[in-house]
Amino acid sequence: MKNSRGVVITGMGVLSPIGIGKDNYSEALFHGKTGFREISLFDTNQFHVRLAGEIADFDPVLLLGRKGLRTLDRSTMLINSAAGLALRDAGLEVTEDNTHSIGVSIGSTFGSLHSISQFDCVGILEGPKSVNPSHFPNTVINSPASQVSIRFKIKGFNTTISTGFCAGLDAVSYAADFIALKRADVVLAGGVEELCEETFLGFHSLGCLSGMDGSEPVSRPFDAGRNGIIFSEGSAVLVIEEEGHALERGAEIIAVIKGCGSAFDPAANRSFSHAGIGLADAIRLALKDADLSPEDIGYISSCANATKGLDRMETRAIKEVFGKHALNIPVSSVKSMIGESFSASGALSLAAAALAIRGGFIPPTMNYRERDPECDLDYVVNQAERKQIETALVTSADPYGNNTAVVIRRYKGLKGVPNAA
Repeated sequence: MKNSRGVVITGMGVLSPIGIGKDNYSEALFHGKTGFREISLFDTNQFHVRLAGEIADFDPVLLLGRKGLRTLDRSTMLINSAAGLALRDAGLEVTEDNTHSIGVSIGSTFGSLHSISQFDCVGILEGPKSVNPSHFPNTVINSPASQVSIRFKIKGFNTTISTGFCAGLDAVSYAADFIALKRADVVLAGGVEELCEETFLGFHSLGCLSGMDGSEPVSRPFDAGRNGIIFSEGSAVLVIEEEGHALERGAEIIAVIKGCGSAFDPAANRSFSHAGIGLADAIRLALKDADLSPEDIGYISSCANATKGLDRMETRAIKEVFGKHALNIPVSSVKSMIGESFSASGALSLAAAALAIRGGFIPPTMNYRERDPECDLDYVVNQAERKQIETALVTSADPYGNNTAVVIRRYKGLKGVPNAA
């Protein structure tokens, strides 16, 4: 992204295990609330672990109304609800005059897995003629993004990005590029992942879940005793906007997107034992794009998810890029509170960082008990830290090679502009 045009965040819609809506999410992050509970969406008797980050109080009717919900799956309802919250938060109305300059960029990887499974099950057991054709659109991976455009009558570009853990941040980076290149004025960007039996089974079979050894499931990034993720669902949509466009309509600017970077790591593997160069390169590229030095970063919103390999790899990458300054930068992982939501995780982490800048605090890494000698950065643990943050780095790393970093900054706008510093 070349910042020929200022790119800012003017709205935010969040659905997470710890809160729905920007303000509820921010308050829960500050107070270190965790959102893990017994799964109610499907039968868990076959699993060793029965805990997850389920959004138990999610009622799409309250957020979207009843019309048009009957044939939508959970992922699509989650992302539409987040988009509606984001538009309202930004005070943005989609009209015939502006619709062609508004785009949609959504990260989703497993979003259609449950729908595919259910659709194919009927087709196999009862025959192709027995399937409900109205359920077919849910089986394609671009359904969540497309349904956002359909529901809110958005006629600009519509893109689905499927890059695993990095999908949410990649969707934001893609949106920022479109705005910087004058191909859109506003983009609804973010990520979504639903909690379903098929996805949960996959992570359970891989042995990635905390509690597989019979211990209490707990998400504790960076802690020496960490033993896996708590799988979660969630959705976050950010209204990404050209600065002049935002100022002209009197929008509140939450934060500025200063730079984005992505890099592939050919040495990556599921354990992250040989990875690191890709994430380090992505961070360097984001800093270069933002025209900032390592010393300018005041907080890192980490992608650590309480697996041994990822937490250590990210620590190594941060130390490689930031050198001695790495020990002076507060680091935390909100996944200790919201769990690992895969394609939604980067967008939720970016939302947390923007709210941290806005609210003057650093969210904590909860459940931290024992230091890991290989994870030795300045982690903010177990309670939030009051601090004015000017610039934050948000990271995502995928075990199969994708790495993304985004730099955001406090808005320093014109005098009299809302939220100007």
